[in-house]
Amino acid sequence: MTGLCVVLGVLLLGFVAAEGNVTDASTTGATVASTTGSLDGPLKWGIVAAGKISNDWAAALASLPKEEHQMVAIAARDAGRAADFAKTFNIPKSYGSYAELAKDPNVNIVYIGTIHPTHYEIVKMMLENDKHVLCEKPMTLWVNHTEELVQLAREKKKFLQEAVWSRFFPAYRTLRQVLKEEKIGEMKMVSAVMGIAMPNTPRLHRKHLGGGALMDLGSYTIQLAVAVFGNEMPETIKAVATLNNESVDTNLAMILQWKSGGIAQLSASSLVLMNNDAMIFGTNGTIKLPGHFWCPDEIVYKRTTEGLQTLKHEKREFPKIDHKTNFKHGAGMVYQAQEVHRSISNGFLESPLMTHDESILFAKIEQEVKKQIGVTYQDLYKDQKYCGENCNV
Repeated sequence: MTGLCVVLGVLLLGFVAAEGNVTDASTTGATVASTTGSLDGPLKWGIVAAGKISNDWAAALASLPKEEHQMVAIAARDAGRAADFAKTFNIPKSYGSYAELAKDPNVNIVYIGTIHPTHYEIVKMMLENDKHVLCEKPMTLWVNHTEELVQLAREKKKFLQEAVWSRFFPAYRTLRQVLKEEKIGEMKMVSAVMGIAMPNTPRLHRKHLGGGALMDLGSYTIQLAVAVFGNEMPETIKAVATLNNESVDTNLAMILQWKSGGIAQLSASSLVLMNNDAMIFGTNGTIKLPGHFWCPDEIVYKRTTEGLQTLKHEKREFPKIDHKTNFKHGAGMVYQAQEVHRSISNGFLESPLMTHDESILFAKIEQEVKKQIGVTYQDLYKDQKYCGENCNV
């Protein structure tokens, strides 16, 4: 070979539970609010909503040590569905309202898997009842709602996290380390696309359910860009979208540029299947999260320096769980559960890998994108309460 030597290293890494907990603030530069106080015994989970995503979360919890995680209650608007969910996962209590679960003294943390527009009220209710909270993303649909919840959690000294599960996958840990060590030089470009053809899925296309490619899919591309370029508002945001007859975005393209000059090209669609890859380009190489970049089982990075090209490929099997999951790589929720336990055990009010400030930043970026593409959810609320299709009644 003339001037180029290729070294190929393929690392097939088995799952080791303890590795999922090796995270700290130094890997992100985050300032972590504390403290929740000591954790006396396991996290005792209350599950809010009995839908598909809650099923996957419960499946992950059921696979973890009972000394760390126990499911003690489930609540749904339909008491029958809650009872069925409880039977499936051997949960001792089921409720037909979220308020009942909020009052359960045996619950010390809740997982919220309801539709987006309801998050604000439910998170607030749970914090006011002294529960730690893990809420599915997006935390809310308004910046001021997210800021209010963060402030409340800090005042109550309760852990609060937006459930951006991507951040806790082993591939993302490798990504953070590669970026920290500047193995591929200075970051210049990010490209990420997330397209899943789901034209008949109401939660993606109905306004009163908080539908939209941005809030459901595009938020994953935004979190990746922020992970690469840092927790600051981009100087420039440009967005275009196609809206349906309910003024909900179905195809979306965004360009974000940071003060550093770094640019992210991001796309999301609820109508077409895309390759779902993410690429990160540095001055000395590239990083690829191939297919399902938001829940990856592998990462490939290539470094080129002085004619030497090094390619590393890490692939990891997910932990084994007994229950069936609904979403691709659903078993990866185990990593997020481990991080929640680690954070609360250390007295943190937030995970260093998914901070309050990042949730607020995501909301600010999304607000600007919504403004540019003509999407608003303000008409779903009346007096700060979700009323959906009944706001004008």
